Amino acid sequence: MLSLDPSGPEWDCPLGSKDLEEEGPWGGGSGLPPTGCFPGSWRQDVGLDCKGSPEGAEARAWTVYYYSLLQSCLQQAGLPETQDRSQVPRTGCPGAEVTLCVLGSPSTFLPVLLEGGVQSPGNMLLCLSPAWLMKMPAPGQPGEAALLVSKAVSFHPGGLTFLDDFVPPRRATYFLAGLGLGPGRGREAAELARDLTCPTGASAELARLLEDRLLTRQLLAQQGGVAVPATLAFTYKPPGLLRGGDASPGLRLVELSGKEGQKTLVKEEVEAFLRSEALGDILQVAVKLSGWRWRGRQALRLHSQAELGAVVDTVLALLEKLEEEESVLVEAVYPPVQLPCSDGPSPGPSLAVRVCAVVCRTQGDRPLLSKVVCGVGRGDRPLRHHNSLPRTLEVALAQCGLGEEAQVAAVRQRVKAAAEAALAAVLALEAGLSAEQRGGCRAYTDFLGVDFALTAAGGVLTPVALELNGGLCLEACGALEGLWAAPRLGPAADEAAAAPLVETMLRRSARCLMEGKQLLVVGAGGVSKKFVWEAARDYGLQLHLVESDPNHFASQLVQTFIHFDMTEHRRDEENARLLAGLVRARGLKLDGCFSYWDDCLVLTALLCQELGLPCSSPAAMRLAKQKSLTQLHLLHHHGPPWPAPSLHAVPCCPLESEADVERAVHQVPLPGVMKLEFGAGAVGVRLVEDAPQCHEHFSRITRDLQGEADHPGIGLGWGNAMLLMEFVEGTEHDVDLVLFGGRLLAAFVSDNGPTRLPGFTETAACMPTGLAPEQEAQMVQAAFRCCLGCGLLDGVFNVELKLTGAGPRLIEINPRMGGFYLRDWILELYGVDLLLAAVMVACGLRPALPTRPRARGHLVGVMCLVSQHLQALSSTASRETLQALHDRGLLRLNLLEEALVPGEYEEPYCSVACAGPSPTEARLRLLGLCQGLGIDGPSYPVAHFLSHFK
Repeated sequence: MLSLDPSGPEWDCPLGSKDLEEEGPWGGGSGLPPTGCFPGSWRQDVGLDCKGSPEGAEARAWTVYYYSLLQSCLQQAGLPETQDRSQVPRTGCPGAEVTLCVLGSPSTFLPVLLEGGVQSPGNMLLCLSPAWLMKMPAPGQPGEAALLVSKAVSFHPGGLTFLDDFVPPRRATYFLAGLGLGPGRGREAAELARDLTCPTGASAELARLLEDRLLTRQLLAQQGGVAVPATLAFTYKPPGLLRGGDASPGLRLVELSGKEGQKTLVKEEVEAFLRSEALGDILQVAVKLSGWRWRGRQALRLHSQAELGAVVDTVLALLEKLEEEESVLVEAVYPPVQLPCSDGPSPGPSLAVRVCAVVCRTQGDRPLLSKVVCGVGRGDRPLRHHNSLPRTLEVALAQCGLGEEAQVAAVRQRVKAAAEAALAAVLALEAGLSAEQRGGCRAYTDFLGVDFALTAAGGVLTPVALELNGGLCLEACGALEGLWAAPRLGPAADEAAAAPLVETMLRRSARCLMEGKQLLVVGAGGVSKKFVWEAARDYGLQLHLVESDPNHFASQLVQTFIHFDMTEHRRDEENARLLAGLVRARGLKLDGCFSYWDDCLVLTALLCQELGLPCSSPAAMRLAKQKSLTQLHLLHHHGPPWPAPSLHAVPCCPLESEADVERAVHQVPLPGVMKLEFGAGAVGVRLVEDAPQCHEHFSRITRDLQGEADHPGIGLGWGNAMLLMEFVEGTEHDVDLVLFGGRLLAAFVSDNGPTRLPGFTETAACMPTGLAPEQEAQMVQAAFRCCLGCGLLDGVFNVELKLTGAGPRLIEINPRMGGFYLRDWILELYGVDLLLAAVMVACGLRPALPTRPRARGHLVGVMCLVSQHLQALSSTASRETLQALHDRGLLRLNLLEEALVPGEYEEPYCSVACAGPSPTEARLRLLGLCQGLGIDGPSYPVAHFLSHFK
């Protein structure tokens, strides 16, 4: 039997009471905290005082209280006591490091704090007092202020915590506060959160809107299509956002001109509501107050649906308490739902269930359900957050007699859809508000808790949204996750409820750190890199461009355009000195310099060296750029440490003449692979079976591809030297890495389909990888070791490998961000932008990345080639058709070339992909789409190319 107490955190405070229950200091309470609440043996002589910001006795008592609460929470989670390091202040790099700051109750935010300690060690800070923070006016940003952290508890992996002082203070890059609007600490937190230069995940202004039950119910019903309780609302001078008519037949809004003399109107409306179809079979109604002022101190009465007089009297009594923009609600109370039970009715009272969902804003402002937690209790008693133990949805439904797997999955899906629709409606509301209405131009809601009842509408269990909250649902999720903390037993942990929220905090922090940064881009690239200019505008980057083409479209999209012929890369050292002179002559004050274009990578490293900007060394870039040098260098890199990069290198020989070819065929086992030393896009790469084929292919390449003009953008500015390397059997994979200071920060592995031998042009891809976890880890470590072996310590790199029976073997290192579709897919699936990571590294900043990003789905894609698909790309799969399908969310299109020009040496024209909850579903969708669009055919068998992804 399923039901949910609609009252939220408090229940049935007497209407005549003057001392309504308060929320506590973060919500606006006053007075001294309770004493003797926390039995424990932690140290009391810790440095909680903040130099320069002395606290009064009452404030100091609350700081001590919250420190003890933190220690109690850590103790119950089986985690060590906080260590006091405040005697030796931390120095840090103000303005150049991620600082995620939380001000609020440790018990509420513990899931966020612990997850933050894992994803960004040492950068998740808990402030136990507003006195530990201060606002500093921001130069050049009138009305805004930077938030500085002087003291905090820092969180680290393994639940380690330290009490730290910061000299100079750390500058917050994200702020999340427990907010209230009354006197006390809640008001101080609200003032601190207002009009900050850093992103904030909450504000008093937004809390005021979301704490209004009537407003949120109207919003969810109108904008989100979410079921809400049948409600009759009497509102006194409602806010503008509430004006605009009823949200649904079950939501009736009555505007009152005054609070007195309303008995007749109230009686008529209540009588009509109690007899309305909206109530259906409901036997009880609740009467309560709605408005931000009543947050956490609730006056509520339950009445039978037949008690018209009592309901009217309660409404009239509550009307006297109303202030402007507040309401009295009469709402349906949903009884426990009767479920068929094979064992017959169970003895004792029926069980009630409260469903609580936490949903987070993710990349692209998309809501994502992160966790569902339930409370179970007696159906004849009120069920609140703090008077029931949290459990999973599966366990809760099973206790109530619903254990069939498919039915439980269906309920979970309906809860997910409703919770995500609720946050989507909130985000849409916020998008239409001014900065002043939101409490600052960077104030947005990043997570939401939604409380649901379950009703049996038409025989289907349907979630009904009762109220929105953040802290209570988050705290419930933390309590559930804490079940397996001490002792450390139980199943493998699911993703933490706070994981998507912390990822969003890091993403918004990265934007904060990079906004306004001045970057020099060397080489604009082609149509496949158009996203760079759009992303730069979105991130607030100030770009300056060096480009050989004076008419390049990007010349109009940057702050400064420097036309410079850099196509002859054998003159890179000279060109770097000349470019450095041009940069200085123009007075550019650069924070960084980077390139994503193969031809310009060595030049960029040399230019950074000239300008004193961060970058991997020119020697490392040269080593990675020349493919034979990469392999031969790593072949001789035997360690220590072990395993050494030599385990992954493949024998090869450089080729500059026919004599080199003759020598190579006797040194490299055949069959082999011949390719351009400095090539890109698999242009000119071919499988060769014997010596005659080697000579033939060498002659054809040296004849057809002599210089940049023969095929721009594939490295011919470096010359057309080739190499012969051993052909290794196995599946092909890409590993995209983010390195900073020689440390691996993130890695993303994708799978490639079989190529059309004897060529090696990519045909298909799948992400995330379908490899077993151990194999995936081997691929990541192989790629990482190869980069370190070449001296690539800082940057975003793409490493192509094959997984053989003997382990990973290196194909080549691309010392830049992965090309084709990779940046787009990683952003879509993981919410991580490789471009943003690359520009952060270029500015000497550690990228703000989650330690363990998890994919939110699967993508499977296929490449389209002009030589194979010219007819389809000119008709059934035209660019316009593909773009329309992309806009409708039916496929994911990445355009790689502008024109449909066939040629012997070609690169893919575009990538077409489909998403799905599993690789099988994504693969089947893509196969059907390719068959319908004419991309699949006898000469281009898409099913074969996708066969590796089963």
